[in-house]
Amino acid sequence: MSAFKGAIIVKECQSSDNRAFSFDTTFYLDHPRLIKVASGEKPPLHFHPYQEEYIEVTEGELAVEVEGREYILTPSDGEFLIRPWTNHRLYPVMPTAGSDGPRKSRFLLSGEDTKDAFKLDKVFFQNWYAYQDEIVVRGKKVDLIQVMNMFDAGGSYLSLPAWVPFRNRLAQIMGIVVGRWIGGLLGYQPFHREWTSDWDAACAKMETSPFLRRFADRIKKD
Repeated sequence: MSAFKGAIIVKECQSSDNRAFSFDTTFYLDHPRLIKVASGEKPPLHFHPYQEEYIEVTEGELAVEVEGREYILTPSDGEFLIRPWTNHRLYPVMPTAGSDGPRKSRFLLSGEDTKDAFKLDKVFFQNWYAYQDEIVVRGKKVDLIQVMNMFDAGGSYLSLPAWVPFRNRLAQIMGIVVGRWIGGLLGYQPFHREWTSDWDAACAKMETSPFLRRFADRIKKD
């Protein structure tokens, strides 16, 4: 997988038995597309109810924000654990002008396996990176319902402000109701054939929901 015209390269690694996915990810910090993205807002704060997520930096640095605290990870930190229901996001540490800091950030990203159909896995990441490409490269506007639709299918939910009571549970309910139920009825689908290498797996996921089942067409193209 690649995103932003080669600014981000993702290679699939062999996963252990208890992990749903494992990726070797590289951010090229000098790439103009990544510089443009990094100069804007940070990636969306979110959480995963069902899976632990693991991050291990192998080259350079990576910023990980967890419940409002920023960690700058390096290879010496080993594997960093993000527990379920933890609000977090990760983003590159961009070099300052004239610095001799690292020009790329490389890390291993993996996640705990789960029996839930809607989870973080290769199908989700392929479609999420492709959708981001539509926005960054092709200039499409962000559609919040589409984001919530895709995040829900990837076992992820957009975080609400810390002052909101029962913020995580409420965010999950909103993700299901708006993303899956209303989004599905309005024609939003989380996975697309042209973005997915294992379309049968994507169809199997969508078939578990009556709101998304109609998109699980193994014969016709999107």
